[in-house]
Amino acid sequence: MKSVQRHADLLIIGGGVLGAFHAYHALRRGLRVVLLERSAAPRGATVRNFGQVVPSGLDQYWQRFGRDSLQTYRSLQAQQDISVRCLGSIYIASDEEESTLIEELHAINAAAEYPSQLWTREQCQARYPQLRSGYCQGGLFFPEEVSVNPRTMIHRLHRYLAEQAGYQSHFQTAVRQLERANDGRVIATTSDGSMLAAEKALLCCGIEFQALFPEIFPASDLEVVKLQMLRLRPQLNSSLPGNILTGRSIRRYESFAQCPSWQTIKSREAVGGDAADGFAKDWGVHILFKQEADGGIILGDSHESAKAGEADRMDFDLRSDINAFFLREAKQIFALPSWDVESSWYGLYSQTTHPAGIFVRTVDENIHIATGIGGKGMTSSAGFANHLLGEIYND
Repeated sequence: MKSVQRHADLLIIGGGVLGAFHAYHALRRGLRVVLLERSAAPRGATVRNFGQVVPSGLDQYWQRFGRDSLQTYRSLQAQQDISVRCLGSIYIASDEEESTLIEELHAINAAAEYPSQLWTREQCQARYPQLRSGYCQGGLFFPEEVSVNPRTMIHRLHRYLAEQAGYQSHFQTAVRQLERANDGRVIATTSDGSMLAAEKALLCCGIEFQALFPEIFPASDLEVVKLQMLRLRPQLNSSLPGNILTGRSIRRYESFAQCPSWQTIKSREAVGGDAADGFAKDWGVHILFKQEADGGIILGDSHESAKAGEADRMDFDLRSDINAFFLREAKQIFALPSWDVESSWYGLYSQTTHPAGIFVRTVDENIHIATGIGGKGMTSSAGFANHLLGEIYND
C-alpha cells in the first residue's frame, strides 16, 4: 500500500460549478483544500448550459441562495474576469395569463425586497427592437441578475482558485475508493494508486453515481435530465442583452408556481392547447435566449428525464425536430437577421424530486455528498455551497 502523499482539511471530488464554489468558500474560511476532477477539465452540465444566473426563476427558499450567488459572482468578477456581465433578466409575456403571472411574481418579489420592474410592450421593444409586437404583451425585468459564458466561466474560476494559498487541484484524477481511517480522517485512493488524507470529504458528483457509494444512488429519488440546445452564428448587428425568458418559461419556472393564479392557469393548460403546446409538453421545451459577447445566441431548451439507475437507457441522439421547434418558436418572438445554426448539443444534469431541491447525504460525520441541484446549478451553487459548509462545520 502506498503512503499518504497529501493532507487537506477538505477534499472536494468533482470540479464542476458545485464543487468549485465549495472550494471557493472553503478557502475563504481558511481551510486547506484539495479538489480532484476525473477529467482534464469540467465537461458536464457546468459548460453545457445557457450561463443564465436567474434567482428570479426560483422559489423563495432557493432564491436566497441565488441572490447570495449574485454577490459571489460580482465579487469574483471584481478580482478577475470570469465572464460575468450585469445585464439583467427579462420574462416576456405573450398573453393575458402570462401577464397576470408576471404581475403576481412582481408583487411576490417586492415583498421579498428583490428588485423587479414591470415593463409595457413599448418598454420591452425599446430594449429589444427585434421583438415582435404580436408576441409581446409586456415584461418583468430583474435588473440585478447576471449572465456568464458557460464554456469560459468555470475554467477562469479554476485559474483563480489555483492562485490562492492553501489550494491544490488535480485534474484527470479519479477517486477509486473513499473510506474512513482509524484516526477518523478520510482516505481517498485515486486512479493512479496514490492516497490522500483529509479531515472531511465532499462528493459533488454530478451524474457520476456509480464510482463511489453505488449502493446509495439507485435507492435515491435522483433523476438524470437531458437538455438539448443550439447556438446561432454571431450576428453583430443584432443585440439581445441579458437573459431572455419567454412565455413557455413563465409557464414552467418554479417561481411562478407561487403565484395565486398558477393553479387555475395550469389546469386550463391540461385541457387546451394546440400541436405546438403538445410538442412542448412532450419534450419539456421552453424558449430561452442568451447572446454571448461574440454575438452568438444560445437558444433552447428541451428536457427528458430518467431515473438515476436507468440513465444509460436514455437516447443519445440530437433530435432535428426539437431544433426545428426551437427555431419556429423563436421566429415568432424575434425578427433576427439570421437564423443560421452554428452548433447543437445536449447536456446532462442530475436532479432530485425531493422538495429540498438537492440531494445532500452525510455518509458519516466526515464524508458528505451534494448533487442533484438540477437546472439551478449555475444560479445557486455559489450561495448554496456557503450554506452547506456552514452546516458541515456547524457554524
